[in-house]
Amino acid sequence: MQAAAKQETVNTTFRPKILKRKLRLGESAIEAGLFIVGFLTIFVTVSIVIVLGDQALLFFLDPEVTLAEFFMSTKWVPAIGEFGIWALVSATLTTSAIAILVAVPLGLSAAIYLSEYASHRARAVLKPVLEILAGIPTVVYGYFALLFVTPLLRELIGSERIGVYNMLSAGLVMGIMILPLISSMSEDALSAVPNSLREAAYAMGATPFEASTQVVLPAALSGIGAAVIVGISRAVGETMIVAIASGATSEFTFNPLKAAETMTAHIARISGGDLPYGTVDYNSLFAIALMLFLVTLALNIVSQWIVTKFREQYE
Repeated sequence: MQAAAKQETVNTTFRPKILKRKLRLGESAIEAGLFIVGFLTIFVTVSIVIVLGDQALLFFLDPEVTLAEFFMSTKWVPAIGEFGIWALVSATLTTSAIAILVAVPLGLSAAIYLSEYASHRARAVLKPVLEILAGIPTVVYGYFALLFVTPLLRELIGSERIGVYNMLSAGLVMGIMILPLISSMSEDALSAVPNSLREAAYAMGATPFEASTQVVLPAALSGIGAAVIVGISRAVGETMIVAIASGATSEFTFNPLKAAETMTAHIARISGGDLPYGTVDYNSLFAIALMLFLVTLALNIVSQWIVTKFREQYE
């Protein structure tokens, strides 16, 4: 009996140590898994930059190309050896600007309504409807722009002033496409604001609109800024909508009523052809992709600076 009791005491003493050892092993495995995932993310990003830089370097080392022409010229006609990137950048910036002008006001208004005014029943209906827009394939948006929005614009503006292919139609539909992204992220940021700020505003005699726009909105500005940043990046990198609705004319213009080809649309159109490997036309695709990467990076840096600047005023 004494031996059995002693054995039971020993088992009871070592059992917590075994459990602690298992917990440590489990935590170590989770930590190692998270490290591997984080490392892979950094590795993939660095690999993309290396590949783009290596292939783009071949383009810039070609005797037919000069850096001055690439960054200063406004004509992109590879067939005759003209490689002015601004012909593609101008269309990319124009369509993206139109998309942001559409998506930010509408998305932010929807986010404020869902967060501050909508009932639980209205939220349960409206939020899934917005999220459905995010699941529609972009090629569907492209044909929607070409077959519905463009004819409507030609009736309103005049067929002699706006062509079948134009940047305005592509930009408007791109704004609709990124609207649920900005709305959802902004609504999450607004909902994360503590209710104590709202109650303090109401106690000071503020109306719901004043509390929403003057208290809750500034408090959630960093999250809203992040939503806008993601929306801009999504608009700059969009391919199918601009490839279908914006046209295939490499022209330097900021007139949204004209047809123009963006960087992503040009990459999609040219890469689908029969370009011989190693030619200047083939290597130009990587130079455009690198420029697209740099434009997106610059936009993100500027947006982050703006968000930080505004956030400091409310901390």
